[in-house]
Amino acid sequence: MIIDHLGIVVVSIENSINYWHKVFGYKQHTEVVVNTRQKVKVVFLSKEGSTMVKLLEPLDESSTIYLFAKRGGGMHHICFKCDNLTSKITELNALGLRTLTSPEPGEAFDNEHIAFLHSSQNLYIELIDTDKKASILDQINTI
Repeated sequence: MIIDHLGIVVVSIENSINYWHKVFGYKQHTEVVVNTRQKVKVVFLSKEGSTMVKLLEPLDESSTIYLFAKRGGGMHHICFKCDNLTSKITELNALGLRTLTSPEPGEAFDNEHIAFLHSSQNLYIELIDTDKKASILDQINTI
């Protein structure tokens, strides 16, 4: 497995896109996508030679990250890319990780399947087995 991105909960995606560009040099990589299952807005940021960052903003109070964002947000999860999502979940479950969300389409990944697990080290892990990202922007026209 390799790290695909780091998930960061934010209060405002628009403000955070500008902040990450100004402070860390990241550029907007995708359009903002609404994930209706998780009730969040997401956007990917990229920087040459670095791991991608996914910003997550809750849509409303019913989002699982709403209270986290209300407290200011912060680091939420690490996403690992694997070769086969189903077999990797089985393998990680056998090692003690608990499945939080079984494979389901992820709007931010062009509806390819994603899953969430929780580790004994109190880490939220997102798993994907795709390189797809939805609504990729032309890097020349971004911030």
